[in-house]
Amino acid sequence: MKLHILAILTHPDDAELGCGGTLIKHARMGQQVGILDLTQGELGTRGTPETRLQEAAAAGGIMGLAVRENAGIRDGFFRNDEAHQKQLIVYLRRWQPDIVITNAPEDRHPDHGRGAALVSDACFLSGLAKVETTYEGAPQAAWRPKRVFHIIQDRQLSPDFIVDISDAQETKMDAIRAYKSQFHDPESGEPITYIATSAFLEQIESRDRLLGKRIGTTAGEGFITKNTPGIDSLDALLLPDIA
Repeated sequence: MKLHILAILTHPDDAELGCGGTLIKHARMGQQVGILDLTQGELGTRGTPETRLQEAAAAGGIMGLAVRENAGIRDGFFRNDEAHQKQLIVYLRRWQPDIVITNAPEDRHPDHGRGAALVSDACFLSGLAKVETTYEGAPQAAWRPKRVFHIIQDRQLSPDFIVDISDAQETKMDAIRAYKSQFHDPESGEPITYIATSAFLEQIESRDRLLGKRIGTTAGEGFITKNTPGIDSLDALLLPDIA
């Protein structure tokens, strides 16, 4: 299966929180969209790896993903090294995404910045023919995504561009709430964590609304890019609501 967009993020629910609306929007356009979760989030205070996998699958169904897999990398202690880079290269060459979305380049959780560097390096190395990998016993051809974009997570980094997700924000929040073990549940007896307060999801919705306001829409998601994207005319920057 060839994917148009592949979100490769460190923890299950990172994609939903940071770029869920964008993924939903592109899936509704009929494009092939997928998520690769690097870890099972097994160090999380609440829930279990098994429940996180079930919740990730449920969220993927809500979002309309073509594929979602988990790389099974060790939560909290993975490194940006050759072994992990080659592990990701197998996925990149298997799915051949045009666009890869990954974690914020730096963030409160150290796994996020480390994951972003790992994914970025793997995307570059995946395009080198002399880096040899196999899948199901067959050699893989080199493949490099055209673009790598970073989401904005806990730290309020300045976006390089914002995607209008006005029609997808409600579904995005439904996908986030599929992670019942992680977010606020007044019936839960598990410890209260940073993301399990009643205010956390309100802050996510508020951030989306503020980003949308910056581009004249109801809701938006911000992205960071290390290289400057080009457009073929100024008209590409006109949104229907503000043209």
